[in-house]
Amino acid sequence: MANILTFPHKPEDRLRAALRRLDDALMEQKLAFTEFRTNIAALGSAVAGLEGSLETYRGSLAATQQDAARSHAAARRLEATADIWLKQAR
Repeated sequence: MANILTFPHKPEDRLRAALRRLDDALMEQKLAFTEFRTNIAALGSAVAGLEGSLETYRGSLAATQQDAARSHAAARRLEATADIWLKQAR
């Protein structure tokens, strides 16, 4: 069964009811804005953590690139040495 709400008849009663609803809405908005700011701060922390992880990953990639370049150079030297030995063995 539906509840029927009474509508205030006096203008000042309607004004008081409207002001109460406005106060309620403003409080709800304030709480939502506070929650939004909290979530933005948490997002900022998460992004900062990701940025730190990304910098660490970049450092690891750079070190891996250097290791690969040194290994490649060493393999080329060994290949050249092997070619010299093969020529001398013939």
